[in-house]
Amino acid sequence: MLNMKKYAFALLAILPFSIASVSVKAQDIVDTAIAAGQFNTLVAAVQAADLVETLKGDGPFTVFAPTDEAFAALPMGTVEDLLKPENKAQLVAVLTYHVVPGKIMSADIAGKSMDVASVQGGELSVDATDGVKIDNANVVAADIETSNGVIHVIDQVVLPN
Repeated sequence: MLNMKKYAFALLAILPFSIASVSVKAQDIVDTAIAAGQFNTLVAAVQAADLVETLKGDGPFTVFAPTDEAFAALPMGTVEDLLKPENKAQLVAVLTYHVVPGKIMSADIAGKSMDVASVQGGELSVDATDGVKIDNANVVAADIETSNGVIHVIDQVVLPN
């Protein structure tokens, strides 16, 4: 009986460690953006551009995600015009300009300045020598890891040339 008590005590002692080591599956880029609550316009645009399945795909992707405030700062009517079905190609171009293939963490670019190819085909100017700027936008939150990449929050919508 005494050995059973030792066994039970030993099991209870290690049980919290084994439960704590079970990892929770991270959400994908789209679900993470939805859950954050500050990317409603971006999510609506991704849906209108039929890019949801792509951004839920395997990736990995690096997304420079403008906040709702960033979209609101665009000239009046810009977002509404982009969301019209006849402007879908332009919307896809704007959105895919915010996406880079691969998973780029802030530590990967710290202290560097470079151009990186976007999924859209254009080049994003990245300057991480004093904070981090993507074209003219500031990264305000970095390294939000998802199951299929990473999100870096930016304070402006960046537009392809």
